[in-house]
Amino acid sequence: MIGLISATAAGAAARDRLAAAWPDRTRAYDGPVKDAVRAAFAECEQLVCFLATGAVVRLIAPLLGEKASDPGVVCVDEGGRFAVSLVGGHAGGANELARAVSGVLGAEPVVTTATDAVGLPGLDTLGFPVEGDVAAVSRALLDGEPVALEAEVSWPLPPLPVAAEGAYTVRVTDRAVEPGEREVVLRPPTLVAGVGASRGAPVEEVLGLVEGALRDAGLSVASLAELATVDAKAEEPGIVEAARRLGVPLVTYAAEELAKVDVPNPSEAPLAAVGTPSVAEAAALVGGGELLVPKRKSAMATCAVGRRPGRGRLAVVGLGPGARDLLTPRAQQELRRASVLVGLDQYVDQIRDLLRPGTRVLESGLGAEEERARTAVAQARKGHAVALIGSGDAGVYAMASPALAEASDDIDVVGVPGVTAALAAGAILGAPLGHDHVSISLSDLHTPWEVIERRVRAAAEADLVVTFYNPRSRGRDWQLPKALAILAGHREPTTPVGVVRNASRPDESSRLTTLAELDVATVDMMTVVTVGNTATRRIAGRMVTPRGYRWQEEAK
Repeated sequence: MIGLISATAAGAAARDRLAAAWPDRTRAYDGPVKDAVRAAFAECEQLVCFLATGAVVRLIAPLLGEKASDPGVVCVDEGGRFAVSLVGGHAGGANELARAVSGVLGAEPVVTTATDAVGLPGLDTLGFPVEGDVAAVSRALLDGEPVALEAEVSWPLPPLPVAAEGAYTVRVTDRAVEPGEREVVLRPPTLVAGVGASRGAPVEEVLGLVEGALRDAGLSVASLAELATVDAKAEEPGIVEAARRLGVPLVTYAAEELAKVDVPNPSEAPLAAVGTPSVAEAAALVGGGELLVPKRKSAMATCAVGRRPGRGRLAVVGLGPGARDLLTPRAQQELRRASVLVGLDQYVDQIRDLLRPGTRVLESGLGAEEERARTAVAQARKGHAVALIGSGDAGVYAMASPALAEASDDIDVVGVPGVTAALAAGAILGAPLGHDHVSISLSDLHTPWEVIERRVRAAAEADLVVTFYNPRSRGRDWQLPKALAILAGHREPTTPVGVVRNASRPDESSRLTTLAELDVATVDMMTVVTVGNTATRRIAGRMVTPRGYRWQEEAK
């Protein structure tokens, strides 16, 4: 819960805006400010104080305890111009809260945490347990000192400016090792404990068996991702409570699914009881990986431990038409999350300033789409967090298709939508896409012209608004006139046509003409051409395709 405290009418107005945006996440505290802050500090995970930072510092100073447990505190000034992350930037989530508050109120987030200020991810904000000298290693990263990365297990980390050797170390491991001097140990959730139990098995027995298996194998309980068992044991109290005490989810599988897993120690007993020759080992391995601890037994329970493979992550990101304010926040998050960026060189240049230090950039020139897709997938299969970028929306005449054709289910794939050229051009022209419409690429490099021509004819006969991508280049100068001639056989010469070049970019240009008057010599590959249908009109200098609402008919 986020506590909201204000002292003035302006502060209360901003507080109420935030409360309206987050009704289930916030609670307003009234009464004397000192009492309100004290109560919110004790009861909430985070605070937003619509007060001066100096006042808040004095109010919370006596309340501060441990960095790991204190709530994150954000201050918003009287004018609502700034959201300041005051305390608990990382552990309390105040940095992200400041950004979120700014998004709602239209303020500017002020984050002074050293790593955030220079674009480095905090080692204690990566989403899994961290041990060791976080402050010293973070300072070394900030100062540009060589920090070595020792990854004993593969896991998709965000970008870190690390080296092969260094006086400081970031170790990624699920083993139960103590951090050395000048070392941070990151413990990704790689381990799965498969468990089985007889009815009524006490939680102490199940818990002791799991913890003993990890301890004897030299594995860290901090890297335990889940307990796994058969569906028939989904409500077994000892297993359910053991998962709760370990702080991990309990995942269950059908007996038929577990029976398909090849295990070293099958048994007739579980086959007769629940329908699979293995519960513990099969549950530990059902997602793939290696068996680290074979099945071991106690009086009423069984346990096995597997290490699941670190799945790489591929984000296919649409950058929009070019303007920075049309690049979505989600796309920016994915660019900052990726440790490897793959893209066309000119698109990389557009967003290079958004990348975090340590991001490895693999860029190439025009005409290498399939190669970029293969490279991105290969990097994800190595366990990296990869962003593959394309203009507009990555799924529209861009990189998503070749990447997904190359990828299989051994990596995680995320699609990040972007503003397409057709949408950007449509907004500039007016509302040409107000009714049914279609986009057609006139490039015959990958599609035979016969297929393209058939699609243009179908769009013409169906009276669809058409947006032409890749309309004309030096080597392809006849396709656009041919396509326009096909449309002209079904539409009046006065049909509105919109031409937009470099939509949303500094050298953007646009013009509204007609099907008969369009000069194709002014069109190139940086242009999209939108041809209206029989209902499209030019209204007040704008291109509009009405939706045919009844009130429009009555107004005629």
